[in-house]
Amino acid sequence: MDEFLSLEKINEMTAAVRAKTSYTPKIGMILGSGLGPLADTIENPDVVPYGELPGWPISTVEGHSGELVIGKLEGQDVLVMRGRTHFYEGYPMPLLGLPVRVMQSLGAKILIVTNAAGAVDPDFEPGDLMMLTDHLNLLGMAGHNPLRGPNLAEFGPRFPDMSQVYDRELHDVARKVAAENEITLREGVYVCLAGPSFETPADLRFLRTVGVDAVGMSTVPEAIVARHGGMRVLGVSGISNKANLDGNTLTTHEEVLEAGQVLVPKLTNLVRGVLRSL
Repeated sequence: MDEFLSLEKINEMTAAVRAKTSYTPKIGMILGSGLGPLADTIENPDVVPYGELPGWPISTVEGHSGELVIGKLEGQDVLVMRGRTHFYEGYPMPLLGLPVRVMQSLGAKILIVTNAAGAVDPDFEPGDLMMLTDHLNLLGMAGHNPLRGPNLAEFGPRFPDMSQVYDRELHDVARKVAAENEITLREGVYVCLAGPSFETPADLRFLRTVGVDAVGMSTVPEAIVARHGGMRVLGVSGISNKANLDGNTLTTHEEVLEAGQVLVPKLTNLVRGVLRSL
């Protein structure tokens, strides 16, 4: 497995996806743990299992079915990833950016990225949606940045600005849609940890001290690659469990997937409303 992405690899994968569909997606979406059913609402979809795309990183986690769903949603051509891969599955960090590079090469200008996240803010409840206003890139600070290696100048600069990873105009659209649909939309800072172990109470207290509101094991690498390539990004976390700052409760993946059943209708209404407004 190559550690770094090459332009040749990206072009090869883009051609493989283009051969599977006649759509020209302008919006890419990545659906997190338990959130895959949102893709069921796509009209006349072309469904492409990841296994049909040689070299595409394969999801190995329950709740990530591992397929592209390409079609129409609210009049927009969309490419939706039903499930993603994670650093903890053993993939090199730059490879996690391959799907976003393919979206960019196909002409997508907007990325809507979702995840299931644990609450760090004690006021957050399971079933809440949180719009990402910023993120804390602890993995990147420690050296595991998805842009590590030779810069792909065809997509963006060697040192891309990350002061506004999440698009402020898309924030305004999402707030308006949430208000119209009576959806409580929390806002906050998301942190990506390596996983796969869940956080200790000490981890959570530390994260809370430095200003984190929700924690997960994804999203940040994809958002960084998206911004490097000039995409506008909207990030939404589905809060799957309460903050365990005192160590009195256990966190399980089953709990995360169960929360998805509550979150999917809210997330679907929010995303569809955003797409209608674009």
